[in-house]
Amino acid sequence: MTNIRHLVEPENFTLEEIEDLIDKGLSMNADPKPYANVCQGKIMASLFFEPSTRTKLSFDSAMMRLGGQVLGFSDASTSSTSKGESLADTIKVVSGYSDIIVMRHPKEGAPLLATHFTEVPIINGGDGGHQHPTQTLTDLITIKKYKGKLDGMKIGFCGDLKYGRTVHSLIRTLARFGNKEFYLISPEELTLPSSLKAQLEKQGVKLIEMRYIEDVVEELDILYMTRIQKERFFNESDYIRLKNSYILDKDKIKAAKSDMIILHPLPRVNEISNEVDTDPRALYFEQAKLGVYIRMALICKLLEVGPYARG
Repeated sequence: MTNIRHLVEPENFTLEEIEDLIDKGLSMNADPKPYANVCQGKIMASLFFEPSTRTKLSFDSAMMRLGGQVLGFSDASTSSTSKGESLADTIKVVSGYSDIIVMRHPKEGAPLLATHFTEVPIINGGDGGHQHPTQTLTDLITIKKYKGKLDGMKIGFCGDLKYGRTVHSLIRTLARFGNKEFYLISPEELTLPSSLKAQLEKQGVKLIEMRYIEDVVEELDILYMTRIQKERFFNESDYIRLKNSYILDKDKIKAAKSDMIILHPLPRVNEISNEVDTDPRALYFEQAKLGVYIRMALICKLLEVGPYARG
């Protein structure tokens, strides 16, 4: 590859590139067979310094479906960082073993740091409470498939908006696509960070803050639920006090539009009642499945193979 490209934050790609990735991902979802061997002989290193089920396994599944192989770890205690090895040294070594690296790290900025010490593309699988760009791509492919567009919608974000990196990445990207109105439903202690609010408002985005889902549900085209994240709290009593703030059940969505869609990056704890799972508007499990196909498209793009192979 001539110029190594990375995905550290959604802004690393233009809107045209994101739309193209979504189209490729939908094409792979419709018929994965033509892509079964495009990564034959390629190795993806999966470095997860923080626990993950969906992100790690969907990347592993994506690479395997493309005919590639996977190596790595899902527990930092099994890596040499537990012996004190620096992230820079780990990346230098692993980039010699692989063709592409996907990493999750509890420290904000770690994937960006990794890009300075690698010979292969780096994909940010989530860094602290900061960014989660491949979850954003997963959210966008789901929205495009079920709403047919990425702009001009009323979108409600509910739950932990302060530490929720999935929200931070998605709201910025949806604003880039021209969505100018977001409803922020959260406890006062978990509102969107003020720096992000200021950034969005500077772009002409209207942020409407509220405390209850019922106050806005009938207006929404998309309701994006999030978990109150125990691991982001410094103090357990605050977590216990807030963890049951928002539980979505059938009563709360009675007044919602018939074509509103309910998304959630998962894992779910108790913020969406199981009774909602059978509602046709509940798409969070389909969302997780589509994550494999958008990650397949992303791997192809960064490795310049398959539909992205250079003439």
